[in-house]
Amino acid sequence: MPELPEVETTRRGLAPHCAGRALVRLKVREPRLRWRVSDALPTQAAGRRIESVGRRGKYLVLALEGEFNLLLHLGMSGHVRVVSARQPVKPHDHVDFCLDDGAILRFNDPRRFGSLHGIEGPAEGHPLLAGLGPEPLSEAFTGARLHRTAQGRRVPIKSLIMDSHVVVGVGNIYATEALYRAGIHPARAAGRIARARYDRLVAAIKAVLAEAIEAGGTTLRDFSRTDGLPGYFAQTLDVYGRGGEPCHACGRMLRSIRLGQRATVYCPRCQR
Repeated sequence: MPELPEVETTRRGLAPHCAGRALVRLKVREPRLRWRVSDALPTQAAGRRIESVGRRGKYLVLALEGEFNLLLHLGMSGHVRVVSARQPVKPHDHVDFCLDDGAILRFNDPRRFGSLHGIEGPAEGHPLLAGLGPEPLSEAFTGARLHRTAQGRRVPIKSLIMDSHVVVGVGNIYATEALYRAGIHPARAAGRIARARYDRLVAAIKAVLAEAIEAGGTTLRDFSRTDGLPGYFAQTLDVYGRGGEPCHACGRMLRSIRLGQRATVYCPRCQR
């Protein structure tokens, strides 16, 4: 599914097309997403100017004038493309955000695990956003903070950093890659990792996410950018999806296990 870098890539792609434009129409072809889209939403949103395109974790936040926000989650396989009004509608094109210059932000979601909500007032107050942890690329996310959170906890470290209440947006791909870079075994109990190693882990999380955003996200199955092109970070993955292949650093065969129902690959020599 799209992870934080893919959502941030989408945000950056949408922002130049949206800033200052009016949303003249919100056309919902299929309201049955993960949660049913409100029948009132097209009327509530239409005619408002888009003030900004933001992101909170894996959610896109379109801030409209009048303190009204649209909260969009891409789900497992969703994506948003910028198209013209002449572009034929394809299967699974569920929502069109029609702008006053004729451009359309078209949301496509084959599995319909995405969601779209309207929020009166600050977006942070919505139940889907309330209680989320800090953004991983922010100054608030530090080794000291993560170390404090982990004290006394037996949960595997990979599960901890994928908990959105601890830190948002660190999904399976980037958790796997960051733990490899930090030299930490993904199944190690979070409460049994020294503070200095948490400093290295947080630095690795920030680095791998920043590199993925710069590269345009990771293409594995479904993700593509707003221009229809794939992301390219997958070409540089060190361990994710490489179980049974040699480690780039030591040459030992990478191992695959399952943690929290997720495939996890690690190096038995480099990660302790």
